Amino acid sequence: MGVAVGVLALQGDFHAHLTVLQHLGAEARAVRLPAQLAGLAGLVIPGGESTTIGKLAEAYGLMQPMRNLAAQGAAIWGTCAGAILLSRDAHRAQPLLNLMDITVQRNAFGRQVDSFEAQLHVPALAAGKDGSSRTFHAIFIRAPMIESVGPEVEVLATLPAGEIVAARQGRLLATAFHPELTTDARFHELFLQLAGK
Repeated sequence: MGVAVGVLALQGDFHAHLTVLQHLGAEARAVRLPAQLAGLAGLVIPGGESTTIGKLAEAYGLMQPMRNLAAQGAAIWGTCAGAILLSRDAHRAQPLLNLMDITVQRNAFGRQVDSFEAQLHVPALAAGKDGSSRTFHAIFIRAPMIESVGPEVEVLATLPAGEIVAARQGRLLATAFHPELTTDARFHELFLQLAGK
């Protein structure tokens, strides 16, 4: 049996994450209640609407248990809205986990119609199937941007103009894009590596 990980399943694109993680051999399950965090080595907070996810997480009593999970050494990965929830500051009053020393700007690249795709250079990823490429085809949908990072945070990827779109702090991972919408599972593999340490 693979490493036990969860995907927060309150709102957003959690099904796609579960599918990829299960395909990689992880024991992946949907998380909607605090008791479902028990025994997990990692948790994915998916994209969606960050304010809605945060309010639902508060209503279901999940915010402090998720902080506790991180404090116990579990890997936590936030994609898009999930990256906002991981941050310490999103420039507006909304529920935040305040786990990762990053400041995030919501909808930094515009509205849904301004969604785009980009090739990112990500040295932290294993080489692609061709054995050479460390590029990742990223899909951005109403994406946030990581405005600033603290001294403990490693920048994993930027856009050509320098905007930070992926970062890591210990076992915490934030991506402004949606790896679950691609056929490239290397970010999920990286998350499982962090969860398995």
